Amino acid sequence: MTEAKVRAFPPAVVNAESKPYWDAAEKGKLLYKFCTACKKPHFYPRTLCPFCFSDKTEWKEASGKGVIYSHSTMRRTPEPYTLAYVTLEEGPTALTGIVDCDPDKLKIGQKVHVVFKPTKEGPPIPAFAPD
Repeated sequence: MTEAKVRAFPPAVVNAESKPYWDAAEKGKLLYKFCTACKKPHFYPRTLCPFCFSDKTEWKEASGKGVIYSHSTMRRTPEPYTLAYVTLEEGPTALTGIVDCDPDKLKIGQKVHVVFKPTKEGPPIPAFAPD
């Protein structure tokens, strides 16, 4: 049996709107946005709230803790990988990668924490690993 290759993360697309998010990732911090108009958190961070379309949003630092809401492992590829929706402790749900684990042992509701994976160039990519 051969050992599976570790999937390389592509570089992030950094623009003016997402720069604070990626700057925080370089420091090992995970950010999300919070709307002060409707009082709801959201992820992926963007200027306009996806719930009420207000531009009254602010950056908040996440604890980096969450639980798996749903997951799927892509196996028909030279470098299998797992994608998941992870609900952060602060409320929003993020589409992310699950890393550093046996995908066959993942479970809905399993606790995970953020880890930052390097890319060939640019900031590290936040992903999640089981606790």
